[in-house]
Amino acid sequence: MKQFLYKLSLIPELLEESNWTDKENDIVAEHFHALQQLLNNDTLIMAGRTLNNDPSSFGIVVIQVPSEDEAAALMNSDPAVREGIMTAELFPYSVALYNDQFSTR
Repeated sequence: MKQFLYKLSLIPELLEESNWTDKENDIVAEHFHALQQLLNNDTLIMAGRTLNNDPSSFGIVVIQVPSEDEAAALMNSDPAVREGIMTAELFPYSVALYNDQFSTR
């Protein structure tokens, strides 16, 4: 198994909260549900986001899968990416240290 990180960024117009509609909120709910499914399938190592709402903000998803192709497929099927409200970049990754004391699972 190999580890990958994908970095998520909101499209610029959604950095302004007033531009959000029910559609975007529903997509983010789907995105969160999809990440929960990856967690339940032991594919997701961790996911989170920065708490600032400016162009430097981003989220990360760290997964463990057999291949880069599978990692890319998971990233591209993420509802937020698929629906175009977030852009994503994929990177090979390796968790070097992990403190499970902070696990929310």
